[in-house]
Amino acid sequence: MVRNLLAGAYAGKLAAVNPGYSDVEGVPCFATLSELSFQPEQVIFAVADTRIEAAIEDAIRAGMRSCVIYSALVLENDTAPPLVERVRRRLTAAGVLACGGNGMGYYNFIHGIHACGFDTRQHRGSGNVVLLSQSGAGMSGILDVEERLDFSLAVSPGQELTVSLEDYLDYALDQPETRVVGTFLETSRAPGRFIAALEKARRRRIPVVAVKTGRTPMSRELARSHSGALSGTDSVYDALFEKFGVYRAHDMDDMVTALIMHAQPHPVGPGGLVTLHDSGGERQLLIDLAEAAQVPLTALAPQSISALEALLDPGLPAVNPLDAWSAGGPEYHKIMKECFAVLLRDPGAALGAVVHDRGPGGSLYPIYLDYLWCGHKASGKPVFLVAATQGVGADPQVLESTRAGLPVMDGVSAFLRGVKAVLDYRDFLLLPDPEPPLPLGGRARQWQQRLASGATPDELEAMKCLADFGIPVVAMRRCSNEDEVLSAAEELGYPVVLKTAQAGMLHKSDVDGVRIRISNSQALCDAYADLAHRLGAHVTVSVYVPDPAVEMFLGMRSDAQFGPVVIMGFGGIHAEVLGDTVCLLPPFDADTAARLLNRLRLRPLLEGVRGAPAVDVTGFCRVAAAFSQLAVALGEVVQELDINPVRVRPDGCQAVDALIIPRRNTGAATPEPE
Repeated sequence: MVRNLLAGAYAGKLAAVNPGYSDVEGVPCFATLSELSFQPEQVIFAVADTRIEAAIEDAIRAGMRSCVIYSALVLENDTAPPLVERVRRRLTAAGVLACGGNGMGYYNFIHGIHACGFDTRQHRGSGNVVLLSQSGAGMSGILDVEERLDFSLAVSPGQELTVSLEDYLDYALDQPETRVVGTFLETSRAPGRFIAALEKARRRRIPVVAVKTGRTPMSRELARSHSGALSGTDSVYDALFEKFGVYRAHDMDDMVTALIMHAQPHPVGPGGLVTLHDSGGERQLLIDLAEAAQVPLTALAPQSISALEALLDPGLPAVNPLDAWSAGGPEYHKIMKECFAVLLRDPGAALGAVVHDRGPGGSLYPIYLDYLWCGHKASGKPVFLVAATQGVGADPQVLESTRAGLPVMDGVSAFLRGVKAVLDYRDFLLLPDPEPPLPLGGRARQWQQRLASGATPDELEAMKCLADFGIPVVAMRRCSNEDEVLSAAEELGYPVVLKTAQAGMLHKSDVDGVRIRISNSQALCDAYADLAHRLGAHVTVSVYVPDPAVEMFLGMRSDAQFGPVVIMGFGGIHAEVLGDTVCLLPPFDADTAARLLNRLRLRPLLEGVRGAPAVDVTGFCRVAAAFSQLAVALGEVVQELDINPVRVRPDGCQAVDALIIPRRNTGAATPEPE
């Protein structure tokens, strides 16, 4: 620990406290904190949990303002409240900023503070990458090994006793050195501050790359035992990351790749990827992998094709990706270099890569680096040297080239995921600002008051709520006897839909409580007699929305961490069986709904298949946007709200079924908003 502090060349005062030594690595050592000649701004505790409370009290008396705690704060046969909670309360009461416990400390390279008690590599000084990791090994496993990254700040916040990951993120975004932030995330302990920090990152155009654990039940449970973190709902984190342009990395390798590519200094412009190869087979493989990774490969402009044809040996097609190796010969280096420059100068090229195989022992052939320099000099665009496989061994040229702004990467698949990350972030920055919540009108406030009672509205009332928020709904009537049913059908016009409206029957199809496409009075009387006999006299009669139509689903859930979230997808059995849905944080606009809708597997159904006409996708997306405003307005009083389905026709769409479950499903009914 002391060696790390000395290696950081911290300019302030250092002192060690241990009665067994007079100095540690030349730093004066004192028996107790009270013997110090200065007030410590920060105390780093490397003591056993059995002694930590007494040590903290000594430090508070000495004037400690902040601290680092490495130990797990767990005692055998502990009393209630447990040690970790006692320490949290004491530090909070004293106003002490604490990194830890059960963490590995931090590195502030800007100010030369290496407050970590574990071995590390030699660092060059402050860089432009921030790493915030709720896994201690997640921090050290990258910081200590990945020399292609130069960090400005790295933190293992551990149990986040008084300072959370959100606080570190907010601080890092204010530092001028910060170009990109990587996070290893188990959970957000302060969701509101996390959202605020991600919004700050969006405004300041600083990309955030996240590894988020908790996709599986076992992972979520182990997160709780590891650091006391509740991992949260995985799909909601996906929605959060989508809203703020956060790249969710598959694993730590993926995160490192994205950090390297974001940290390089050259801006990524419009267009796709161009690549130069010396192998036709590896070129074909990259094409397959790029399609799987959804990475656009640039279609070359006519002038680029002509320039390449003038350079290439006969038989080599002038296409991107380009295999420029043929018979070799004395001119092949010149040909490869000039071909790469042509690729990069193409107006559709955003970035480029030379894809190659490393030499014996993991060495780099210098000529490939020459291709990089030539391509970058010709275009000013980002370029990368990519080994077709993960290499072994080390070559000093890897660091030299990467630190010069031309990164060297290993593995085509990892590289392509990095390309996807930087291109997606480029496109994210072109989007308009997030949709703001609309001001609450009188009707919205009435619905807030109505639903705050906790009484579950029936379907007719739920449909009225949707209509008050601008969502088109089918005409519907509430009936309690056969005469009312027949009268409603005559008023609305056949065909009609008949549904049970007995109290407590939230999912009508589960009790065979729905009859559709009823086309005459006799069929209606027969259907009503059956429902009344089995389920009760109360029913609704509504207009049937005829085919051709596609059934869609809109739902709202109240998430324990992030509040209301919207689920959008294909309705009916598609929602229940296939789960072809996406999750979004409200509010959002119709364009956002359309963009997310395109990710669904069944999306082609909306364009018409097997002779069916295309339906009104634009209209549905407007409805989804209106629904998102409803979700925000009623999110504090509603636990669940479903429209299943919204029937989308070529000439519009309508909600035909709605369910609202208030947060507290108790209490007497209150009058509907007028």
